[in-house]
Amino acid sequence: MTLESFPAQGIQTSRLTLRHASPMHAADLLAFYQNNQAHLKPWDPLRNDDFYTLQNMRHTLEKYEQQIKAGLSLNLLIYTIESPELIGHCNYSNIVQGAFQACHLGYAISAAFEGKGLMYEALTAANHYIFETYGLHRIMANYRPENHRSGTLLNRLGFEKEGLAKSYLKINGTWADHILTSKINPAHL
Repeated sequence: MTLESFPAQGIQTSRLTLRHASPMHAADLLAFYQNNQAHLKPWDPLRNDDFYTLQNMRHTLEKYEQQIKAGLSLNLLIYTIESPELIGHCNYSNIVQGAFQACHLGYAISAAFEGKGLMYEALTAANHYIFETYGLHRIMANYRPENHRSGTLLNRLGFEKEGLAKSYLKINGTWADHILTSKINPAHL
């Protein structure tokens, strides 16, 4: 997979456009994180003040673009068709080919757009794209047990619970347990 093979118009759904992350989206990503700082705090690592700068967003997006070019990740920014506002993102990281053929999925949506089925719509399209384009066998996604929205979303998307990882990630300054889930490529069943 190369950036050149990513659809020029992005991945389209009925209400959304998913664009690959690039440095030209730095201001959008900064606004997303600034507007959703309190909303995302319980689910994200601790963020220092330097995180919320245009320079940091550009640097982050430059790294994402390098990883996309290397086939190691696919980082997508989610926009509604009717508005230029960035409403969320989904990241397929740690892409491994060979015998494993898997990746990890992470995602976030703006508080103002929760509960409208938009993340479900975005991930349905993005999961299909990653399975088809990268030929992966498994997508893994993990969530905190108290994050019922994520648990419900992943279940609705066809992810199956595989276990509980104790002290899995350091979230908001504390090591947190996570429920491990995965979705197998339907073409491989």
